[in-house]
Amino acid sequence: MSAFAAVLAGGLLLIWPAFLNGYPLLFSDSGAFLAQTVVPLMIWDKPWIYGPFAWAFHQHVSLWGSILAQGIIVSHLLWLLARVLGRPAPGAHLLLCGGLALLTTLPWSAALVMPDILAPVAVLAAILLGWGWAALNPAERIWLILLGSVATASHLSHLPVMLALLLPALLMRLRWARCLAVLAPLLGAVLLLLATNIAGHGRIALSPYGSSFLLARLIADGPAARTIAARCPEAGWYLCDFAGRLPQDADAFLWAPDSPVNRTPEGTPIFLGGMLLAPEAGAIVAETLWREPLTVLRAGLGNGWRQLLTAGIGDTLGNRHLDVAVRPRLVQGFPPSEVAGFDAALQQGPGLAEVGRAFAWLHPLVLLASLPLLAWGWWRGDARLRGIVLALMVAVLANAWVTGGLSGVHPRYQARIAWLMPLGAWLAWPRRR
Repeated sequence: MSAFAAVLAGGLLLIWPAFLNGYPLLFSDSGAFLAQTVVPLMIWDKPWIYGPFAWAFHQHVSLWGSILAQGIIVSHLLWLLARVLGRPAPGAHLLLCGGLALLTTLPWSAALVMPDILAPVAVLAAILLGWGWAALNPAERIWLILLGSVATASHLSHLPVMLALLLPALLMRLRWARCLAVLAPLLGAVLLLLATNIAGHGRIALSPYGSSFLLARLIADGPAARTIAARCPEAGWYLCDFAGRLPQDADAFLWAPDSPVNRTPEGTPIFLGGMLLAPEAGAIVAETLWREPLTVLRAGLGNGWRQLLTAGIGDTLGNRHLDVAVRPRLVQGFPPSEVAGFDAALQQGPGLAEVGRAFAWLHPLVLLASLPLLAWGWWRGDARLRGIVLALMVAVLANAWVTGGLSGVHPRYQARIAWLMPLGAWLAWPRRR
């Protein structure tokens, strides 16, 4: 079997839940990313990156093109990683892809029309550039920089995770040129975000309205709610009218129709309330950080620890809000056959969740079993393997702290990247020379 055939077959293995479902897996936010090209619309709360990325492969014809591309991209990165370590073999590659497909959360992210899978894609691209530069040809280096830049920019939580990869690069004493290669996708993502936000929102910023999300987290944890109670009514903030009765759930604060973000004290609905609140949210966040820095830090670390232990697939397997958030976009921009595929998918009922539960119990066991081999790879591997294993672990830890600490604890956030631990264990498995 050729390398091309192995990568292609591996990519198909990595999206098997979509074949079982009869259609690509979807989440409520998938509709917003489709709207970025179907409407088209520069959505205030999401970078204008993943929508165009998915469009490059579905072309408003079929979402199958997007997830096929996602599976093949991940498969190709795994092949390059094995080649960098001197282990390229079609049979071993298929075994690796098959194992990850059956025993980890990877396929449930790869088969999902969301930027979730691009988090580990960005990490693997940076690792290959930093620790495998010499084994890559010029075309592969350019490809990894471009791919890593798009993947990093596709979700704002990816930025600090990619910055954290500088730590293992420095600890493993990579040359400055290699450290710069690790950061290349992050630097490219910064340029992409600045350019798209200037074009779409007229603002030079990585996240023009991100302060609203951070405020929601700090209100849910308590410090920002106390700041509002202490500073109002003198501060003159809009949220002063709701002091003492703010929603204690971050998602409810941002999205619930009766939240202060989306409805005035008189009951009038507010269009794009989260965007309009951003300037005030920035002021409240700054005041909160000044008043209770240690409390904010403790809450963030606690949420990050809970997120590290919360990696599951259950929150992406049902039909929650799909008929309202996704189906209209398919009707608006895709052929009737796509709408029919969506309507007939297993995800419309309980069937997909039932299959998911049959595999989900294996995932934490596989993560635990990975730890001894990761330790082996760190202590007994060569410098390159030790650096790669350390970088994978840093990415998993950083993802938990960033998503749990700054947004909220959701199984999907850690499921997208937790499978890098079993991957590291595979790479660290003792082999005869």
